Amino acid sequence: MSERRRFLARTLAMVALLLTVAALGGCRRETSVHTVTLAGSTSVQPFAELLAEAFMSRHPEISVNVQGGGSSAGIEAALSGAADIGMSSRHLQPAEEARVRSVLIARDAVAVVVHPSNPVAELTREQVRDIFAGRIRNWSQVGGPARPIHVILREEGSGTRASFEEMIMGDAEPDPRALVQDSNGAVRETVAHDPGAIGYISLGLVDERVKAVAIDGMTPSVQAVLEGRYRLVRPFLFVLRGEPRPPARLFLDFVLGPGQAILQEEGLIPAAGGGGNR
Repeated sequence: MSERRRFLARTLAMVALLLTVAALGGCRRETSVHTVTLAGSTSVQPFAELLAEAFMSRHPEISVNVQGGGSSAGIEAALSGAADIGMSSRHLQPAEEARVRSVLIARDAVAVVVHPSNPVAELTREQVRDIFAGRIRNWSQVGGPARPIHVILREEGSGTRASFEEMIMGDAEPDPRALVQDSNGAVRETVAHDPGAIGYISLGLVDERVKAVAIDGMTPSVQAVLEGRYRLVRPFLFVLRGEPRPPARLFLDFVLGPGQAILQEEGLIPAAGGGGNR
């Protein structure tokens, strides 16, 4: 795909996402003041949904609406007021930090995953980069079977993709032949059904359907992250413009309080006292 076509595709995707969150914001303003709207990272989304369910069981008078759309769209939703809280699974860029504030709710490891039947259990960081750049194209080149490698990427604007490219790819461009998926769940399902596939997802979403490979001898785990041995780690952030409305403030306090145990049970690393730029 040419650079112009990729730019147009990214622009159209962002317009569609902004229209979606704007519509959500319009609905929010027309409904009860006891509604809290979140939008953004599809990595954070499933965990935010669990938090919302637990919160609403305690506060049935408040409705929490969680939508995806990607980290960049979530930040824009917070900026525009279309959402009370944006969700991001990447660090904010300097221009974004000047306009919004972030609250760290947890940390998450990015796991490189393959099909459970794949005998390859460990890769170096350089091998991972070369695979996702299309320089290594067959599993036999890294000690696996003679089978083509099918690379699965996240879409442009994804916090998971931005974090992976920052931590692994550097200046290397991703393989243009790669299959692009729009959520961590979609990447997991694709890898789970393709013995030749490789992708990357949130550690908290790794289950028996996929196998997380060790990177430079270190298998991703909560303990390895806490001990500083596994370094492919990114933040899970709530993004706000100014002081949140009382219902959103109450939800945020729940997330940084009792909600931390929920996030830990789901395989995330709790935030130390909330963190972020509060």
